[in-house]
Amino acid sequence: MVALTIFWIATATDFFDGWLARRRGEITTLGTLLDPIADKLLISAAFVSLVELGLAPAWMVVVILGREFAVSGLRAIASGQGILISASGWGKAKMFSQIVAASLLILADRWPELFLLPGRIALWAVVAIALISGVHYFVLFLGRIISISGSVPPPEP
Repeated sequence: MVALTIFWIATATDFFDGWLARRRGEITTLGTLLDPIADKLLISAAFVSLVELGLAPAWMVVVILGREFAVSGLRAIASGQGILISASGWGKAKMFSQIVAASLLILADRWPELFLLPGRIALWAVVAIALISGVHYFVLFLGRIISISGSVPPPEP
């Protein structure tokens, strides 16, 4: 219960920080860059811990974290070309599903008969949403590159 409380406090402070910044119009470049990193650290720590406890299959966590690294890399490339790729509805759905799955699996450590199956089902949903949102970001990025240059840029040497 302590782990779940800490996890929920961390997610709540992340949510309210973004909400307050948007409400007050205090969105900064630094905040825009750091918020996704904080999200990734929180989710990574939770899922890696769940693998260590035997509550989440490692391959699923690798897919989830791999998507995180891929989209971060994509955003860095886009930023280098002056393209901003902001969070989409799929990305927000992914974050919400991650919080639900991690919460259920944390509870499964104490009450596996009640929460392990729902937690694993939620984890499958996270994998599906992560893959869909990852593809969405790549399609969005390619669309923006094509609209700017008129064609797909050649690979760099």
